[in-house]
Amino acid sequence: MAGKTDGFKEFVLDQLTDLHSVTCRPMFGGYGLYHQAQFFGIIHKGRLYFKVSPKTLPTYREHGMKPFQPNSRQTLKSYYEVPIHVVEDREQLAAWAEQASEIPTCQLETLRALSGTSVFHLTAPDKIFVCPRAVVVCPL
Repeated sequence: MAGKTDGFKEFVLDQLTDLHSVTCRPMFGGYGLYHQAQFFGIIHKGRLYFKVSPKTLPTYREHGMKPFQPNSRQTLKSYYEVPIHVVEDREQLAAWAEQASEIPTCQLETLRALSGTSVFHLTAPDKIFVCPRAVVVCPL
């Protein structure tokens, strides 16, 4: 990564300084964001994506945001682009990031089940979700 993307990464990390314990690691040809060891975001090609849940997804869609698409054949519907006005507002960005970092993995698997993709692992507290295409059980 060079130039503009690194500058954007530094800007995002600076915007998230109020949310303590945010770390960044290279991945996906971009960067993964972690809060207290919980993976919650992706910086890729000068754009920021946060983890979504069935509860938070409508907010991203209302802002016209799209899911993370690292290439033309792959779309990760559990991560959506963060609106630029949110990225530019330090307090709002920290609130969105904190919300994304609190989404249990099980809710992400529910999104995958709803979208028709396979469910491989679940790590949230004991919960059962009944979806049109699957029953998802999250063991303790």
